[in-house]
Amino acid sequence: MGLLDRGIEIKTPAQIDSMRRAGLVVGQTLELLRGSVRAGISTAELDAIAEDNIRSSGATPSFQGYQGFPASICASVNDEVVHGIPGDRVLADGDVISIDCGAIVDGWHGDAAITVAVGAVPPEVTELMRVTEQSMWRGIAAAHLGGRVTDISAAIERYVRDQGRYGILEDYTGHGIGSEMHQSPNVPNYGRPGKGPKLVEGLALAVEPMITLGTKDTDLLEDDWTVVTTDGSWAAHFEHTFTLTPTGTWVLTALDGGQAQLAELGVAFGGR
Repeated sequence: MGLLDRGIEIKTPAQIDSMRRAGLVVGQTLELLRGSVRAGISTAELDAIAEDNIRSSGATPSFQGYQGFPASICASVNDEVVHGIPGDRVLADGDVISIDCGAIVDGWHGDAAITVAVGAVPPEVTELMRVTEQSMWRGIAAAHLGGRVTDISAAIERYVRDQGRYGILEDYTGHGIGSEMHQSPNVPNYGRPGKGPKLVEGLALAVEPMITLGTKDTDLLEDDWTVVTTDGSWAAHFEHTFTLTPTGTWVLTALDGGQAQLAELGVAFGGR
């Protein structure tokens, strides 16, 4: 492990392999949660499912106890964008829930998020989810060795703007990740390409667009965690952790390493 560009952590191949193991736990947990989301289940029940799966996989929840956070997942419903605390809230048909999950294996982190519809939701919400997820993949696809961090940012913003009028959160961003869950550099979801730290082998980034049907502006609830839109518009959040290798891009939290989505976008797969 080395340091580059004001504290950015550069991992060895062996350390990236540990991050892949953590990423697989995260990916498997999110798929389990996707299948568990239904009307009548509480966000606390989803959190219990997540913690059990993470720990039974030999990993530790990244979120539990992080700066005092009390749970293993973030569960954000409807106009809650990110960092919702699981509790007594019961999901109903027509809701959407964003689930953010992290796991640690041998001291190395994985971090990813999905947004799931509960039953049938309006077409504009389905489209919001599609746009948000695809913008994440477009951002990842824009990354290449020798490029810059904001190449990712610009690709996300360009895709979202091309799809319609959406709010792109600016106060919350993606981030570096490795021996800590949140590291330098920040990875904004908007901006001009060609700026920021260089993308090099051994750098791992979590890319996570947070997109709304209305404003980009948010408020923080009294719990000091839950972020909501100021106008009450609904939001979606998707996230993956990825790295770049000499042969291509490797999405560490995707069960297939990102191969299918990367192939659709004409990007070489760099996993091992």
